[in-house]
Amino acid sequence: MFEYDKNIPDPERGDLLISEPFLNDPNFERTVILICEHNDQGTFGLVMNKLTDLLLSDVMKEEIDFTGLLNLGGPVEQNTLHFIHRKVQGIEGSIALGEDLFWSGDFEQVKFMLNEGLLKEENIQFYLGYSGWGEGQLRDELDRQSWFIKKQATAHEIFDMEPDELWKSVLKGMGGKYKVFSNYPVDPRLN
Repeated sequence: MFEYDKNIPDPERGDLLISEPFLNDPNFERTVILICEHNDQGTFGLVMNKLTDLLLSDVMKEEIDFTGLLNLGGPVEQNTLHFIHRKVQGIEGSIALGEDLFWSGDFEQVKFMLNEGLLKEENIQFYLGYSGWGEGQLRDELDRQSWFIKKQATAHEIFDMEPDELWKSVLKGMGGKYKVFSNYPVDPRLN
């Protein structure tokens, strides 16, 4: 059997948090979470690989030219809307998470740019809710080896990979024992 990493460092903004293969929590089973904020008070992230069956028009009263499905960002405050986007000129207040990868920004500008065709759908994703940890909570989960960390997410991972393949693809890309973990069955009793 593999030995898990000891002394996993704290995640940083822009890192990916990958659930271990047998994490027994339906909210986070085989999830990939993009860390948007991590500090002494806690951690905020968005699940990258759980689509809903909802459209933006299902949750917004106003007309916005976006036809993609919304993602489930996590189990916390699912009545809130968040977004991740590639670098786009004109979205003020965005927070850089990595090269060509940004979180949030001026939503009025985003709506305008989508409706005017200045922002393409493939360059933005919307999320309902978020994943959050209070002070020390994620550190405890990391020490229990519930999560792996991949340093620095790429825009390719977030925007170009299929959500249902992301968990497996990221682990494979990490190589070594993580590549082996990517092939573990969901239920090892069925192996």
